[in-house]
Parts: sequence; structure tokens; C-alpha cells
Amino acid sequence: MSSQPDNFLGLPEPYADYKRAKYAILSVPYDSTVSFQVGTRGGPRAIITSSQQVELFDEEYGREFFEPGIATLDPLFPNMAGPEEMHADIFDAAKKVVRDGKFLITLGGEHSITSALVRAVMQKHKKLSVLQIDAHADLRDEYEGTKFSHAAVMRRVLDYKVPVVPVGIRNYSLDEHRFMKKNNFKPISARETRNNPDWIMQAVDSLSDNVYVTIDIDGLDPAYAPGTGTPEPGGLDWFQVTDLLKATAMARNIVAADVVEVLPLPGSAQTEFLAAKLIYKLIAHIEGNRSSKS
Repeated sequence: MSSQPDNFLGLPEPYADYKRAKYAILSVPYDSTVSFQVGTRGGPRAIITSSQQVELFDEEYGREFFEPGIATLDPLFPNMAGPEEMHADIFDAAKKVVRDGKFLITLGGEHSITSALVRAVMQKHKKLSVLQIDAHADLRDEYEGTKFSHAAVMRRVLDYKVPVVPVGIRNYSLDEHRFMKKNNFKPISARETRNNPDWIMQAVDSLSDNVYVTIDIDGLDPAYAPGTGTPEPGGLDWFQVTDLLKATAMARNIVAADVVEVLPLPGSAQTEFLAAKLIYKLIAHIEGNRSSKS
């Protein structure tokens, strides 16, 4: 009696082998700076388990997209010495995968991990920008005593001189508002995605040649993704997010990505299944639109 391989999408060995795979899945089950509901440390494992129920055939493109290979790496477990030390560990792990020429897809855990991942990716990919799908601006200079908080992650990315294009933002502090106003930093709010028919091209036009995609699952409305630490009403829907990713894949070179802040809820796999399918959809958009940039 055979059993399904315990990796992302449940792929058989030829397609899950790290040496030949184009894509590499890194789990970072870390949530030590979470300031509301804890539990996103369980997100990566739940996403991988749910991914094994995702159909490999994509109805939009009429084909499967696992053939380039998707390897699932061993999880990177928390460094309890502190957030700065954990940031260094994530950077080191991500740098190796990027140096090996893989397209790194990281599963969080909390959103603080993104700044270390971007720092690793920018070592190889110049002219990098970040497409941030999120409910929150995450632009505090520090939060609860650390600059490596989930609430400060995009501020750290900006410190690296990497442009950020935020989409779906609908909740931030007065200090963040003042920072954005002072620096002429204008997110595309969730409200704007409903009122401005050109919001997708506005976002894509603001991105540089190479793009890192970070998807905080709370960027989607909690009607679609209730399993997250800080669910915010008024978010994006599945088609808004996937249309944005498709447009980005068609016009720019997406080089790495993460999906963070999935908090598994007892008795429901809704959010982690959505996250797993969203990752596979991102791969489909990248592979399905490679010819459009040639």
C-alpha cells in the first residue's frame, strides 16, 4: 500500500528532488513577536498538509505546473535567543537556497521573517522591489522593544533601499500615517481596489524589474481567510489577488515569494488550503507567462 509523499503538493521524488527542482519551499514556524493571537507557528505545517489536496491541473491554463520541480526543505525552527538572532538565521538559510539558484518560497510564521528573506534575495537579484499584499502597513520603526517585529517588517525592507508597493492596506497607526505622508509613501488601499479600475496596473507600474512577493494572508478578507492572527474586515478577494499576481508575472520577473500569518483554526482548513492553492497559482502564473516577457 503506497502513501502520498509528505511534501508540498505530495509530489513524487523526481519532482521533489532539491538538486533538479526550480522551486524550493522553506518553512519558518516562528511567531515570537506576535502581538495578538498566537499560533502562526503552525501555519507552515498546515499549509503543506493542505497542499496535498490541491489538484495539480490548473483550469485557467489547461495544464499542470509541477514539472519544473518543487522541493520541500526541512523547517527552520525558532532561535529563542531573540528576534535579531532569528533574523540572522533566516538570512543564512535563505541565502544558501538563493545561491543554489532556486526560486525560494517561504511559509511563515509571522511576517517579521520577510525582511531577512528580502535581504538574502537582494544579494543575487538587483533592481529588486517588494509587492506587499497585506491588511497592515507594518511600517513602525520598532514595536514592543524590537526592530525585528512583524509590525516593523516593511520599515526594515525600506531601510535596505528596496522599494515597497503595498496593496490591500486598511489599518495602520498615526505614526505610520505620518511616516507615509512625510516620505510620500502611498499604499494602494483595499478601498481603492474597489473604486479604481486601474489599481492593478498602477501597482505593477510601480514595481522594478525584479519582484519579491510577500503575501500576508490577512490581506485577503476574513470571509476568505479567517485563520490569521489579526483578521481585518474589508479585504481583498481571491480573484483580486490572483489577477494582481498574474499581471505582475506577465510584466515583471518574480524572483521569490512568501506567504505568512496563517493561523490554523480547529476544525477548519479553509485558510491553509487557500494559502496552498495560492502558492501553486503563483507558480502557474510564473510558468504560464514566461513567454510574455521574452
